[in-house]
Amino acid sequence: MPEETPVVPAVIVGAGACGLTSAIRLREAGIDCLLLERDSVPSGSTALSSGFIPAAETRLQRELNIEDSQALFAEDVTEKTHGQAAPHLVQAYTRGVTGAVDTLERLGVKFEILDGFLYPGHRARRMHTTPERTGAALMACLERTATTAGADVLVESIVRELWLDEDDRVLGVGYASPDGAIAHVACEVLILACNGFGGNAAMVRELLPVMGDATFAGHTGNDGSAIAWGTALKAQMADLGGYQGHGSWITPQGALMTWAVMMEGGVQINARGERFQNENNGYSEAATGVLAQPGTIAWNVFDEPVLALARTFPDYMEAEKAGALRRADDVAALAALIGCEVAAIQRTLDGIAAGATDSFGRTFKRSLQAPYYAVKVTGALFHTQGGLNVDADCRVLREEGSPFPNLLAAGGAARGVSGNEVWGYLSGNGLLSAVGGGWVAGGTAATQIQDA
Repeated sequence: MPEETPVVPAVIVGAGACGLTSAIRLREAGIDCLLLERDSVPSGSTALSSGFIPAAETRLQRELNIEDSQALFAEDVTEKTHGQAAPHLVQAYTRGVTGAVDTLERLGVKFEILDGFLYPGHRARRMHTTPERTGAALMACLERTATTAGADVLVESIVRELWLDEDDRVLGVGYASPDGAIAHVACEVLILACNGFGGNAAMVRELLPVMGDATFAGHTGNDGSAIAWGTALKAQMADLGGYQGHGSWITPQGALMTWAVMMEGGVQINARGERFQNENNGYSEAATGVLAQPGTIAWNVFDEPVLALARTFPDYMEAEKAGALRRADDVAALAALIGCEVAAIQRTLDGIAAGATDSFGRTFKRSLQAPYYAVKVTGALFHTQGGLNVDADCRVLREEGSPFPNLLAAGGAARGVSGNEVWGYLSGNGLLSAVGGGWVAGGTAATQIQDA
């Protein structure tokens, strides 16, 4: 490191949900920290999401008499991945996220728990959200909580260099300001909480070829820099084939449509007037199903009761205001909207009946009734779920398996808990890894600094 470099106990690369959660835990321990954020305003993937944090055994769950447990939550995460998710991280994150949510609430963040439906794979109501039900609102709460607690956030600062000694101990980082000049800061512990690689088209084509031509609906800062640093340092990588897709990216408006529409009776219909998958399996794997349809599009079709539910989600309402919603008063009008034969759409609707189980394995609670509503969607890549391999304390692992002395990673920079396939993503896994992982990494950093 250059001489006279300023020293901060903990440096955090990225002020998204993961980095801010780590900072909050460090400040709870009385430890100074600096977050280096590439954007002018902290946002990241979280700001583009619905902002729902899954957590079990929280104070709020107990207050609402919701029966749940961290063990049940861990089982749900593991079952969604067919056993692929790293067990040590599933346990660490499902425990860690509870501590994070309860602490955030104690520090003034108001949470609610989504009611009325369950996302695919969840057996209990555990989605914690701010009253606004947006990722942007959650980010604002996290940033306010972190800075109020005393964390320093330096925006428009892109980390370009990691400095390590001959023993692989991090000495500090170099970061670029808007004018391109490189400044340096030394640290006792470095947390990589920066990004995945969904915004790096070349890496997506190499590692996720099925999504090579898909719309990227995530944050452009997901450029794969954490993986590039890890490769240079000869660190382990894991689950690079895992990612969160979404089968309900509204087109051409460009917005995420809540999957609650599918869980409460909506269906996806292609240009031939046919359904093509079990919509209740999950929105992540639905992305590849939609992309395989003619024109890489589908129509989300639903009726009045489902529309009322959709209108409780702000992101959907913005898309409706932009003209995404279409109404069809009868089957013929719906066929004309989709561009298929009336007989085809009638056969599809006839298969949706109370108690009926279709060939995809979905059992319906009721039929759809006119008037029908439809929203045109495509499949999109939202964010990746693989990255640097870490142990249960979020310490980055070398190729031979031992941890780097003071290099930590979590959130988008690290391996998540979604396994190595698109279908392994359980709703909320991104924020589970970000908030749960950020909490764990912050705790590990605090311990290392206090024990030094």
